[in-house]
Amino acid sequence: MINKLQNKGVVFALATFCCLLWGSAFPSVKIGYSLFDIQTAGAQILFAGYRFTMAGVLTLIMACIFYRKWIVPGTGELRGMVSLGLVQTAIQYIFFYIGLANITGVKGSIINASSTFLVILFAHIILKNEKITRAKVFGCVLGMAGVILIQLNGGQIDSSFSLTGDGFLFLACIASAMGVVLTRIFTKKSDSMALTAYQLMIGGVALIIVGRIMGGEITQVTTSGILLLVYLAVLSALAFTIWTVLLKYNPVGVVAIYGFMIPVFGVVLSGFFLGEQFLSLRTIIALMCVSVGIWIVNREQSKKPQNISNEIF
Repeated sequence: MINKLQNKGVVFALATFCCLLWGSAFPSVKIGYSLFDIQTAGAQILFAGYRFTMAGVLTLIMACIFYRKWIVPGTGELRGMVSLGLVQTAIQYIFFYIGLANITGVKGSIINASSTFLVILFAHIILKNEKITRAKVFGCVLGMAGVILIQLNGGQIDSSFSLTGDGFLFLACIASAMGVVLTRIFTKKSDSMALTAYQLMIGGVALIIVGRIMGGEITQVTTSGILLLVYLAVLSALAFTIWTVLLKYNPVGVVAIYGFMIPVFGVVLSGFFLGEQFLSLRTIIALMCVSVGIWIVNREQSKKPQNISNEIF
């Protein structure tokens, strides 16, 4: 089973599927805001809390069915589950949901690509076998050029730039990248499905609490809105579970190479479902820079044999 999860074809198929799901979240979240008439930051975070709590419950049910027993975390696993729940789910999506409400789905999905380069940096600092090289530096510079390019308008930074829009999405990227490295660490001692289930539930409950404290309420509920919320929960349950399994059995860089597909799917799906412009020359060049940059960052590492044991300092 482990050998299959390290097979390049299997990794490609599973990682691509995850990126498609995550890419679809960009237009889905914005559509959800409309269906539930969500207009305040508190309501946005509350909406996120419902989504990830549901996702955690669904993942736990799947884990219990798969293992044919009730999954109860051990004392030694709680630290990882709480840490991931707060960093990868609660903190990341507080910034993500507020930020995405103040930015277009196309722009947001490309900015989100910067998390891949932050993963490389954090992995270099924390993991022994994930060192930064000249090729990685060049790839990061090229990829970040694409992220910056999407901000430009007539040679100047787009006047729509704001701390609560672009800025919050960058902060979400930092939390996301740290979450990837922490996942690599904590899956050493925890089952992937159990870790995913409990971290999503812990993070989801934290988001609900924060949303309530901020005065968030969801007063408009429709059948379409509920179905969309269920879809968001299912995509989170599937994508986080599969990605966690891939990170458990493969080096961070080998999995991260596929992250370029998230902004690609996000841009295309936002264009189709939100009617946003995504075929401009500027957007296409930006996407090319991001994609080539991530490919360069990971090309060298994917060619080298990786010793994935004893990686942590």
